[in-house]
Amino acid sequence: MDRHSRRPAPRVRTHRAVSPWLFLLPGLGIVAAFNLYPFLTTVHQAFTDARTLTPGTWVGLRNYQDMLQDEQFWVALRNSGLYVLLVVPFTVLLPLLLALLVHKQLPGVTFFRSAFYTPVVASVVVVALIWGWMLDDRGLLNGILRFLGAGPVAFLGDEWLLLFSAMALTVWRGLGYYMIIYLAALANVPRELHEAAAVDGAGALRRFVSVTVPAVRSTMVLVGALSSVSAFKVFAEVYLLAGPTGGPAGQDTTLVMLVQRTGTGLNGRVGYASALSLVVFAIALLLMLLVLRADRKEDR
Repeated sequence: MDRHSRRPAPRVRTHRAVSPWLFLLPGLGIVAAFNLYPFLTTVHQAFTDARTLTPGTWVGLRNYQDMLQDEQFWVALRNSGLYVLLVVPFTVLLPLLLALLVHKQLPGVTFFRSAFYTPVVASVVVVALIWGWMLDDRGLLNGILRFLGAGPVAFLGDEWLLLFSAMALTVWRGLGYYMIIYLAALANVPRELHEAAAVDGAGALRRFVSVTVPAVRSTMVLVGALSSVSAFKVFAEVYLLAGPTGGPAGQDTTLVMLVQRTGTGLNGRVGYASALSLVVFAIALLLMLLVLRADRKEDR
């Protein structure tokens, strides 16, 4: 009796080891089919001269050599770098201030939370079209400027104003999303810390710097990492405001726009676009690692 009861034990252990993988298999298959396989294909094509209708041959590092000599690449790299430098500080600080405003349980605060979050759920295409109408020469903003006697401003005709307008759109759309993340972090800040600081005579600004910021610093790092990668890979906002040409003389093109423009069409340079994609991936990964490394240094 006892001997027979011990025989199924190896099978039970085998089933326990295999069963979790059986549950994970559908998800792993989807990830492998739609993420891993395209990534490995892109890595391979980055070293070929593949085009849309031809597989291409192995060319080694020639795509990267052409990239260094491509003036449009440096313009796109400049624009994507500026996007990170100018957008990320606003997307880290402004949502925190916004979260502080709607953190307290006041009458009507739910309405304002929903209103601030509305741009997040709205389609980026719809939002960008609305901004394009407002910033047009005959749009709402220029209409107000004409009324004030300031004259029209070419928000969508000047390369720098167009790029800054796209940055403003990106910041505006991200406020509600990052505000929700900060609200979750603020809910875990002990109220006793603020009360003790108030008893010591600390004002609102002092409590914000000495209590709130240290308490949500890890969340600020998370928001900084997410917004850095998102800003560097920006596409829709600039594309919809600047058009497929990338603004005046293509001077507002970003790296992702350059990938799309180079790799599409009947004669698209798929190999060169794949090399550009790997550069975007490497820089985005580097940005995230730098943010996380800076956070670890502060912890020490």
